[in-house]
Amino acid sequence: MITLKAYAKINLGLDVLGREDNGYHIVKMIMQSIDLYDELSFSKRDDEEIVINSSNARIPTDHHNLIWKVADQLRTKFGIKEGVTISLTKNIPMAAGMAGGSTDAAATYKALNELWNLGMSKDDMCELGVKLGADIPYCIKGGTALSEGIGEKLTPIADMPGCHILIAKPKLDVSTAWAYQTLDASPIKEHPDIDGMITALENKDLKGICDRLGNVLEPVTAGKYDVIEDIRQIMLSNGALGARMSGSGPTVFGIYENKNLAGCEHAVNELRSRGIAPDLFITKPI
Repeated sequence: MITLKAYAKINLGLDVLGREDNGYHIVKMIMQSIDLYDELSFSKRDDEEIVINSSNARIPTDHHNLIWKVADQLRTKFGIKEGVTISLTKNIPMAAGMAGGSTDAAATYKALNELWNLGMSKDDMCELGVKLGADIPYCIKGGTALSEGIGEKLTPIADMPGCHILIAKPKLDVSTAWAYQTLDASPIKEHPDIDGMITALENKDLKGICDRLGNVLEPVTAGKYDVIEDIRQIMLSNGALGARMSGSGPTVFGIYENKNLAGCEHAVNELRSRGIAPDLFITKPI
């Protein structure tokens, strides 16, 4: 049996530069892994079935699941005649803008590469992964990275400095497709300073990073759901250096200096007492 952790991500910066003819959006993003993760275990079967067991009953366990699609893709490509049982312990909130499905898919590439002795490099896995989801290549590599193209062009950049990152997800789900379609219907008024963010990361300037947090999808999702801005303001009023929505939302993250863990905990207590964000996690960049 092989057991792996599949780490969530946040977007320190998310910009959309255009759209390709096939409908994919051209992005320029800074992605950051955090130490919130799902756990997946993989074991061979005597038959040829792909069996998924999940701790969350909302998650499909058939061909609609990215995990299943990865296993099926690899079995077909490499002519594998074995089946696999995959057990998923789900900790990353669903439909949250943190690449929960993509990171589980990335872990599946890594585990089955080992379990079935496929001999793939990370680049090989990324080439296959982008066919199933634009965030999968980043989740295979992780860390702090500039993501361009449709998400498949990845450039490692300087690690984020030490800090606490508060994750808060309100009790609603957001469709990524809806968010991008809505974005297409109106012009982007303000683009985040991605290049300035890269410089701030190189200088280990946490305040400079927080000053440049930006997400062009935030006005779309927050424009429909007031709770996103409510959460953001609670974080800022409790000492966060910066707070933004991740991905298409609705998750909001706040960044706190290590010395201000108390402020982070105060934000958790206020969010919990108001009941507007049932999923709360204090994490760190990895």
